[in-house]
Amino acid sequence: MTNIKRMAYSLWAKKNVQDGQPMWLPLIVHLMDTKNVIGWLYNHWIDDGQREVMRENFDSEEELLKFVRFLGAVHDIGKATPAFQTKKSYIRDDELDDYLVRRLVESGLDGLDSALLESRKHSPHNLAGEVLLRDWDVSEEVCAVIGGHHGKPFNVVDVDNQLEDYTSNYFQRDSDCNLRRKWSSIQKYLLKEVLSASGYDSLADLPEKIGQPQAVLFEGLLIMSDWLASSEYLDNSHHTPMFPLIDIEESASDVDLDSRYRSAITNWDRDDSVQFGPVFDVDSNYEKRWGFKPRNVQKIMSDAIGRIRKPGIVVIEAPMGIGKTEIALTAAEQLAYISGRDGLYIGLPTQATTNAMFDRVNEWLKNIAEEDDENISIRLMHGKTMFNQTYSHLPHAENIADEDDAHGAVTVNSWFSGKKSILTKFTVGTIDNLLLMGLKQKHLFLRHLGFSGKVVVIDEAHAYDAYMNSYLYKAIEWLGAYHVPVVVLSATLPKDKRIQLFGSYLRGKFGKKWKGKVILPDNWESEEAYPLLSYLDGTHVGQVTDFGDVGAGQKKSVHIHRFDASDEELMKNVLEMIHDGGIAGIIVNTVKRAQKLAELVPGDVKLMVLHSAFLAPDRAKKEKKLQDTIGKHGNRPQRMIVIGTQVLEQSLDIDFDVLYTDIAPMDLILQRIGRLHRHGIRRPEKLTEPQTYVMGINEFGDYGDANEGIYGRYLLMKTDYYLKDRIDIPKDISSLVQKVYREDDDLCDEELEKARNEFQDRKEKAIRKASAFQISPPSYSKRKSSIHGWLNRDKADVSNSDQRVSAAVRDIDETIEVVLLKRNGDDYEILDGGKLSDTDSKRIAEQLIRIPSAVISEYNIDKAIRKLEKKTRILFPEWEDDVWLKGALAMVLDADLRADFDGWHLGYSDKCGLSYERNDVD
Repeated sequence: MTNIKRMAYSLWAKKNVQDGQPMWLPLIVHLMDTKNVIGWLYNHWIDDGQREVMRENFDSEEELLKFVRFLGAVHDIGKATPAFQTKKSYIRDDELDDYLVRRLVESGLDGLDSALLESRKHSPHNLAGEVLLRDWDVSEEVCAVIGGHHGKPFNVVDVDNQLEDYTSNYFQRDSDCNLRRKWSSIQKYLLKEVLSASGYDSLADLPEKIGQPQAVLFEGLLIMSDWLASSEYLDNSHHTPMFPLIDIEESASDVDLDSRYRSAITNWDRDDSVQFGPVFDVDSNYEKRWGFKPRNVQKIMSDAIGRIRKPGIVVIEAPMGIGKTEIALTAAEQLAYISGRDGLYIGLPTQATTNAMFDRVNEWLKNIAEEDDENISIRLMHGKTMFNQTYSHLPHAENIADEDDAHGAVTVNSWFSGKKSILTKFTVGTIDNLLLMGLKQKHLFLRHLGFSGKVVVIDEAHAYDAYMNSYLYKAIEWLGAYHVPVVVLSATLPKDKRIQLFGSYLRGKFGKKWKGKVILPDNWESEEAYPLLSYLDGTHVGQVTDFGDVGAGQKKSVHIHRFDASDEELMKNVLEMIHDGGIAGIIVNTVKRAQKLAELVPGDVKLMVLHSAFLAPDRAKKEKKLQDTIGKHGNRPQRMIVIGTQVLEQSLDIDFDVLYTDIAPMDLILQRIGRLHRHGIRRPEKLTEPQTYVMGINEFGDYGDANEGIYGRYLLMKTDYYLKDRIDIPKDISSLVQKVYREDDDLCDEELEKARNEFQDRKEKAIRKASAFQISPPSYSKRKSSIHGWLNRDKADVSNSDQRVSAAVRDIDETIEVVLLKRNGDDYEILDGGKLSDTDSKRIAEQLIRIPSAVISEYNIDKAIRKLEKKTRILFPEWEDDVWLKGALAMVLDADLRADFDGWHLGYSDKCGLSYERNDVD
């Protein structure tokens, strides 16, 4: 062994003391581990669609694989520096640290044990790796990927002058030519090993340019590979080894690199890959997946989507209850097959709609798993995932994999958690997960990598405001850059939003000058046919407008009544309407109003209330009970009133006999009407004709402070004007939505003009606010294709807090979630009466509720958190050592379920949820 090799093989990448035994991992071993992992992931884990995007700027698949392996092998070469090799161990074990440095000194690095590197922190190893590669004339685009492999790329200015300003960090002393020669020889020796292991002869064989979208995916794949290759064990149980450290007396030459990596991959790879096949016959596929033949609209849309050869974005506009979910899941199979994708993401507006969709996707995926005799993992992605019963009862992949005959199951793979969650092939989550593609935050590359390998379905696309749409359009632009098939679903989509969705995707795929590259049908932007299918196939935009007879079961003529009355008169009218039986739905715009109306319902009338101010388990039970009671196959009671907020208008398959709704923008009123006479069932004689009562219209332009505060006056005024006494569903849906959202035919009304200006100002302000922390659009400029500075001015890491995630991509106030408990004498209990001492930690942790933003203003949120933290530590100190309760905040109510907090009276009831009133001020 040459002296240079001996020095190079004495460099460490990791060190620790385990069970009293000093352990280490030679740097060369970690580099080769990562090279092997990233090569395996490229060949076996990423899909054909991702490989196609990565292949741009490469002459062949072989050249691309060489480059991918090079990234893995070279990523930590910055650890081959005095700045890193003299770092203290994480556990601050001086004996271990001194031993490894002394071994380097003995190998020939004289004086390393006495080196004074006061500026070590200015040359972290990821930056050092980029600096070395740049010094060897590697292209800026490649260097930036190496520098950013800890989640955030550097700026060019960070790299400039590093060698001159911090020479000793790289070569031990500022002006010792002998030491500089030694360190430089070590670094170049490792580089030679890296090049050879990757299949290169020299640095000259590396690509000169890689595009920015490709660089983002390479970075994501490198981060994932590094995390895998840095995992000593599969999980915290330490039962399943991955890439463990070796004994301090062992050397790199003692490690069998090939068997080490193959063993690790065998232990990690617990999921079978899904290879979607072609859908030759739509009718038989629907029968196989759902047990029924497609409706006319479903068949025509699915047949048309199946003819797409180079999929891009698909927008499906069709009536509520027509079966858009089945169209979307069929499209997922069709588009995944033709585009080479092997995963799916479905994003929805709320946790309630996400839970409902998860059940349907789980059944669909189970059908596929059983058909293919494969184990397929799924991930539910929202802040209350652990409390979803369907999800929590799924088997874990690591347990299934240990059973030889266990195949054809839908599983949960625990490795894909936290920031790695989106890397799960099949995911259902709140739309926030997709919107975060546009937010500057550390490790964003993993999110882009995860989405680039999926068919992406966006449900309820009309439901997002200007702030959220800003993030949505940015995410879709990047999905276009990755050629990801995107399916957008809506029953009430304004055509301007359809145009913006297409424009965003086309910009991402073809660049700013996309209009010269795409064939567009005449008048495609003004098309108001309904149902409507719009799609991108290669460079061609197409539309399907003829669906024949939608079907008698999907048609209804709804009587609209404007109802201006007191709450007492409203309840009297509701009771009269259902006197002889029936289910009345009352959808209002605020929780407070829902609670107030609920108090007016007589005790002898069955009542269900649903809104966001219930404990997490209470809300989940209510959602399930509501679906079981008035869903498609529900056990409907003789008479019942359902009162709820906007959570009732989206994706829930429920059916009212008569509907009452607060005034809202036209698309949302139509969504609410979608819950009226939804299924072909027998109804009480008085309610055989669908009827909707619209409340809150005092006079034209006056809709009350609460309604106007939520939606603004402009859309409410236009809705008020165009709202007819009778609406024919589905015929009138598109025309009514377009009239309200079209601005070029506004009425000549001074108040309306004033409201329009206020609406525009509000919208522009929201967009400006949203753009503050957004990433730039994908760059195709040859002058600006690196990822340097891509995450400058990033948002503070929000991924560990569901509240902060929502606040980042939704224009909402940040608030606080608490575990709600009660005190009963000397005992503390959960609200259903179980003593804490007799209740397991998980169930206690489930008692979550969000304190209203009115109670916790942005001004005093930190003060409130400190107050709750102090109280929690005093009452429940044991929570800090509990896996479920660590970091949780407790709020304790009295025996009557009441409490005072920061000038507010709070109260909770199973019937109405959390209520709040300001304390009287003398």
